[in-house]
This record gives sequence, structure tokens and C-alpha cells, in this order.
Amino acid sequence: MAIGAAAIFARLALSGAGAFSVSALRLGIATLAVLVLGRALRRLSLWSEIAFACAGIALAVHFATWIASLQYTSVAISTLLVTTTPIWTEAFDTVRERRAPARSYAIALVCALAGVAAIAFAGGLRPAPIPGHALLGDALALAGSVAIGAYLLVVRDAGKDGLARLPTRDIVLRTYAWATLALALGALVAKQGPPTLTDARSWGGILAMALVSQLLGHTALNAALRNFTPSIVAMTTLLEPPIAAVLAVLIFHETLSLQAAAGGVLVLVAVGIVLRTANVADATAIVTTA
Repeated sequence: MAIGAAAIFARLALSGAGAFSVSALRLGIATLAVLVLGRALRRLSLWSEIAFACAGIALAVHFATWIASLQYTSVAISTLLVTTTPIWTEAFDTVRERRAPARSYAIALVCALAGVAAIAFAGGLRPAPIPGHALLGDALALAGSVAIGAYLLVVRDAGKDGLARLPTRDIVLRTYAWATLALALGALVAKQGPPTLTDARSWGGILAMALVSQLLGHTALNAALRNFTPSIVAMTTLLEPPIAAVLAVLIFHETLSLQAAAGGVLVLVAVGIVLRTANVADATAIVTTA
């Protein structure tokens, strides 16, 4: 519920500030909370710090593009498209390892492409703060999905040099901090300031994203790994789009055409196939998204 509500909180936050500003504040508040709640960080090699800096920049791109997509397309579709990350990370591994894709992945890819096409060209009401640019919103959400995939791959590869033994806090504090810096610079260049101090709606959305979706939601997923397999925990992230869609109907009165809903089902089936057949290491990485 905490993670599924992230898009709702982001839409509220965007009522008073731009995507760069909202994203920077979300990550900045989460970074401060993690810093206050923990002990000193371990010292790492220069290469390791550079790797985490690159991961943080990828995380910044993810939040900037995904949150920006909520200005142009519906909450349901934006959340659905940003959860396609497993499809892209599996494609990267297939190319890098120079192996033929599994039959199940080929089926998943066809389902995903068909679903995205159905969504992109579907009619029906898709209300957004800035109407008439639904395809731009869809593209930004997909860009956010690819960016978080890059983040996961960088962190995973860094772990091969011994960083897998680092506490989660050491990793996320570094990546969150670099993401905050990149987003703050983006907000400065784009001339996006924070919401006014009296804008309770926008600040409420920002605080909810940082403290509920980021700290509570993602912490819960990581804690669940003590009692469940990574694959089971990863599969639960498929609940995010339906939860976001229901909340968007209740709060923003969003509706979807039958074609868009059918496309969404195809995308969820595709992601489910990839997660079900992915190895344990890849499944573990998925729980840190959006």
C-alpha cells in the first residue's frame, strides 16, 4: 500500500512544484532520515564510491522522469509502465552474456510490447494536470523504468567486488545522497523552486513520498526478505499498479478504456513471467524500485 500510493503522493506534490524539485525533496528528506537513524558509514575504495555515484545519478533520472510523467498521463498507466524494469534488465543481461533469450522471455517481451502498444494508442479518458500529451507521459514513465534498471545493474555489479556485504543503509545512503545532489542541480537549472511554505497539499505529498513510500514501503520489502524468498517478495511488486489504479479512481476519478486496461493486463503478465523465471539475484534487486 505504501509503495502503491507513491504516484498519488507525487501527483499531490506536483500541484505546487516541478518534477525536479519534488524528486530532490523526496530523496533529500529520505537521505536525512536514513542518516539520522544509523551509524557511521564504512569507508570504501574510490572505484566503489564512483560506482555508487553513477547509481545515484541513474536513480535521479528515474525519479525525475517518472514523477514528470504524472503530469501528462494517468496514475494507473504511469505506474504500470514504470514497473516494466525486469524486462529491460533481463534484456541487458541477455545481450551482455551473449546468450539466446529463453523462450519464456521471448513470450514476455511480445506480451509487453503488445501491452505498451495497446496503452499508447488507446482511447478513453486519461486525465492529467497537463492534458493532450499522454504519449509524452508514457515515454517518460518508460524512461524511468529503464533508468531504475540501470541503477539496479550498477549496484549489482558493484556488489561483485565485495560490496554485497555492505549493509543496505550504506548503499542507499550513498545513492540517495548522489541522487539528491543531481536532482537539486536539475531543479536549479530548470529554475524549479520548492513549494511555498503555505502549500500544505504539495508539502504533504512530498513528506508522504519520503516517509511512507520510501522509508516505510521499501524498508518493509527488504525486511520481508528475512521470512520469504526474494522471488516471492519481488512478485508482490506487481500489486503496485492495481493499488495505484484503484486509489487514482477514488481520489482523482481516473478512468481507463477497455483497450488500455487490456494492455495493462498484458504488461503485468509479461513482468510476472520474467520475475517467475529470473534467478534469485535478479529477483532480489527488483524490490528496491520506485
